[in-house]
Amino acid sequence: MNPMTAAHPTSPADRPQLSLRERKKIKTREAIRTATYALIKEQGYDATTIDQIAERAEVSPSTVFRYFPTKEDIVLTDEYDPILLELLRARPADEPLPETMRYVIREGARVGIEEDMEVARLRTHLMVTVPAMRSRMMESMSVTGRMLCTAIGERTGRDPDSLEVRVYAMSFLGGLMETSLYWAERGHKDDFEGLLDRTLDVLEHSIGTENP
Repeated sequence: MNPMTAAHPTSPADRPQLSLRERKKIKTREAIRTATYALIKEQGYDATTIDQIAERAEVSPSTVFRYFPTKEDIVLTDEYDPILLELLRARPADEPLPETMRYVIREGARVGIEEDMEVARLRTHLMVTVPAMRSRMMESMSVTGRMLCTAIGERTGRDPDSLEVRVYAMSFLGGLMETSLYWAERGHKDDFEGLLDRTLDVLEHSIGTENP
């Protein structure tokens, strides 16, 4: 989703070493993404084709489609979903769930946005201006939502497919998406972290009757 240094629950040294094949796959994905971002900045989203992306990334068009089913996926797909789960599962077991979710969403957003602000601005701008991008983002949210439901179910002992867990998880993802859209619609002039705190306050406390 869509996006200061983020606090990762484990250090790189603690994580399993990737095989050569996995490292090559990551390198190819990054080459395709980098080529796509560069082309979009040069000529716009609609003018950028898969053939152009493949040529710039020095891969075949079929390779692009093997990694990303659609052009929208190249822009929207990232590696942050597992980080959200890792952050959630690393929190103290006795921490109240609202505090846990505030921490996880804030830290996840910092990873996804503040580690590469230029890409985050491009992504969110396209979500506002390209209907197909926004539609695809909604689809991808359902995948992230299922993963988040699983982790919340583990933490609370509830059925991850229950209505309550599904509504709770998707309220946070929906809030994060609307915050990103609001940020982009206003020309990325606001402090994203401040906007996200306002969103989390609404999710935790609802809204008052007075217009701020």
